[in-house]
Amino acid sequence: MLIVRETFQARPGMASQLAILIKQVMSGQSDLKVRVLTDAVGPFNTVVMETEVADLAEFERRMREYMEKEDIRKQMKGYTDLYLTGRREIYRVM
Repeated sequence: MLIVRETFQARPGMASQLAILIKQVMSGQSDLKVRVLTDAVGPFNTVVMETEVADLAEFERRMREYMEKEDIRKQMKGYTDLYLTGRREIYRVM
């Protein structure tokens, strides 16, 4: 089991909009365990999406599927304007 953590540093005033967008898009993936988090302390305007997958193969398959789905691409159009930087971390659940 892996946790994929994608952390975004949103543009000032855009963290809520980014978090809502991610939550809406990911809510359509009922078979996937996803959490969207925003900062309580630490760097301001931080949005985190945590996804639980069985292995890297599943993660890669899902990434391909998202890129191919026209509805998701439409929903996510312009989302890169909402953040300044981002990173992805992958953790093994022990």
